[in-house]
This record gives sequence, C-alpha cells and structure tokens, in this order.
Amino acid sequence: MEQRALNISPIILIEEISKLIKSPLNSKALGLDGILNKVFKIAALVIIKDLVEIASYYFANKIILKSLKESIIVVLRKEGKKYYSLPGSYRLITLKNMLVKILEKHVANIMSKAVEEYRLFLWN
Repeated sequence: MEQRALNISPIILIEEISKLIKSPLNSKALGLDGILNKVFKIAALVIIKDLVEIASYYFANKIILKSLKESIIVVLRKEGKKYYSLPGSYRLITLKNMLVKILEKHVANIMSKAVEEYRLFLWN
C-alpha cells in the first residue's frame, strides 16, 4: 500500500467558519465566556476576519490556549429513573465557549475529509 503524508493546511477559510458559526442553536446553554450563541453570531459578522486570522495563526503554530481547553460539566438527573444511585440515571452536559465549539467542529470536518481522501478506514 502506498504511503502518503497528510497535507492539511492550517489556514482557515472565512466561508467555512461563517457556515459553522450559523449552525449552533440560539437556545443552547451559555459557555464559560457567558456569551449567548445569538450574540456571538451577531458579533461574528463584524469580527469574522479577525477570528479566522487569529485561529489560523494558532493552528499554524500549534498553539492551544488554556482558556480553549476549559469547560464545565453539569450533571443532570434523568427523569423517571427508579434508582438514582446508578451512574446511568444521570446525563452529563459539557458547557464550552462558542468559539471552542466552532473550532472543534472545523477540526472534525478536516479529519473527516482526510479519512475519506486518504482512505484511512478500509471497509470490506
């Protein structure tokens, strides 16, 4: 089997990020930054070029800010469970900043494209 190096550009396109910014629901819970999704979407219209430039710089230089690694996990009881002493009776919700969600989705999209392009999973 021929081996090829993965050639993944760290440059982020404005069009890609713009599309990802529009996708989250406005009614989702706040992240650590306390910014509503709806507010982030409106602000992003003005600062999208700067966001993309900064994110591209960090990706190219392999820098991950500590604040982008932080999240809060909230534990919620599932309704109608007989025994709340069992772990399956609870649901975990991870609260992250909207920007983190966008960048994670962007990386996931890159990885999915690479898996398809380089046929990293062989199906019988």
